[in-house]
Amino acid sequence: MTDTPTPRPTQQAGRLAGLTTWDAPWRGLRAVVAGIGASGFSAADTLLELGADVVVVDGLDSPENRAKADTLRIVGAGSVLLGSGHTLAVPLVHGEAPDVVVTSPGWSPAQPLLADAAARGIPIWGDVELAWRVRIREGRPTAEWLTITGTNGKTTTVGLTESMLLAAGKRAVAAGNVGTPILDVIRDPQGFDFLAVELSSFQLHWSDSLEPLASVCLNIAEDHVDWHGGYDAYAAAKAKVYERTKVACIYNVDQRDTEVMVENADVLQGCRAVGFTTGTPAVSMLGVVEDLMVDRAFIEQRKDSAAELASVRELGDVVPRHLVANALAAAALVRAAGVSPAAVREGIRAYRPGEHRIQVVANEAGVLWINDSKATNPHAAAASLAAFSSVIWVAGGLSKGVRYDDLVAAHARRLKAVILIGEDVTDLREALHRHAPDVPVITSGTGHTGKGQSPGTPAGSDYGRSVMDQAVAEAARLAGDGDTVLMAPAAASMDQFSSYAHRGTAFVEAVRAVLEGQANTSEEL
Repeated sequence: MTDTPTPRPTQQAGRLAGLTTWDAPWRGLRAVVAGIGASGFSAADTLLELGADVVVVDGLDSPENRAKADTLRIVGAGSVLLGSGHTLAVPLVHGEAPDVVVTSPGWSPAQPLLADAAARGIPIWGDVELAWRVRIREGRPTAEWLTITGTNGKTTTVGLTESMLLAAGKRAVAAGNVGTPILDVIRDPQGFDFLAVELSSFQLHWSDSLEPLASVCLNIAEDHVDWHGGYDAYAAAKAKVYERTKVACIYNVDQRDTEVMVENADVLQGCRAVGFTTGTPAVSMLGVVEDLMVDRAFIEQRKDSAAELASVRELGDVVPRHLVANALAAAALVRAAGVSPAAVREGIRAYRPGEHRIQVVANEAGVLWINDSKATNPHAAAASLAAFSSVIWVAGGLSKGVRYDDLVAAHARRLKAVILIGEDVTDLREALHRHAPDVPVITSGTGHTGKGQSPGTPAGSDYGRSVMDQAVAEAARLAGDGDTVLMAPAAASMDQFSSYAHRGTAFVEAVRAVLEGQANTSEEL
């Protein structure tokens, strides 16, 4: 392990406290960046542009990371250390302990380098914390932040929020955990009026200074307990989204836990609590009345009237309850920012949902095929299952330490059959045995390892696709008129696929192949 001198906390804290704008004295700051993925690379690049002295560390010595390392060295990185041996302790920067460690969100507090930094009193920031500190820059507009977290629905809500802001004529963009590193957005030369910022529990854990205009925790359920060390720590990280909010804390009326988060938050004076519900809204809430989404929070006559926002049907052909909730949460955020009801409606009409979340793949011969690969935990899968009545459920994968009993018990009556995928589906299979003993359970490609390729398969073959081909073939055999084949795994994908998108794409391609094969067979007959 590297023998790193411990910095003097008082002197260090004093310097960091003054770093709250782009034009602050960043030059000469000693920084270690943990991780060289998208957010880590962006953080290192930003710090180098600010004039900081930067050392970058990543545990994976791969061709891709070596290429990124070469780029960072060209733009001034003092050192880029690749390989697991460099992640055991905080490295020196020009022979001295760093002033700060900026970590990629996926690095947990238990990771040895970060644990070493915490033990030595070295502050740890995430990329979002760094972005907040450099958001103010002379000669550019400073964007207000609308922050969104939750166990599920974040990306949809961020996309809807962005669409509503754009419909209102604002210069706005979705950023953060949604895919675009937030520091890349912050460095846009034109700047923005608003940022719709998706925040994971990891990013919130490493953030302590944010002051959003409006904020929301969409929902909270067991997830990422392995990273946080337990559910309570996970929930505490999610609750940080409300801290220092200026105008409105948006909470889920149907989930008391989110309201408690708002009640316990330390917010700025004048900040309001505003609820959203898929039922009839009370005063200071947004909700649904006779298939219309309405606002009883951001109008003067809210005690006895409501502003119409949009019809539920305008959200699309398949509108599960949680999609309505996401739209109402987005509407509450932008209404807090002064966006008109007309722009909310136009934003909903213009919104195009991304792939892999309640994505209709096909509707053939009375069978609806739905790709919900983004349902990576039981809470998300429950929202999907609740939208359909007779389901052939494709499920399984990397469980992340969660339990499945409540999920299966609540939706057993909807299940016509279950097709399991994943490396280890023991917990899910046992939950099905306990709570849905009469539902047929078929295993398809379980028990293998590797992200998309199993041991012994030829180089270049896609084992994940093979698994999904088998699963979809079984589903096609079982499905009949009125059934929905729903791929909502309730688990992460990394045991058999490279990502949830890889898993979803494999499902879509397998469905199309099966349906084309059925069509060809029918023509031959």
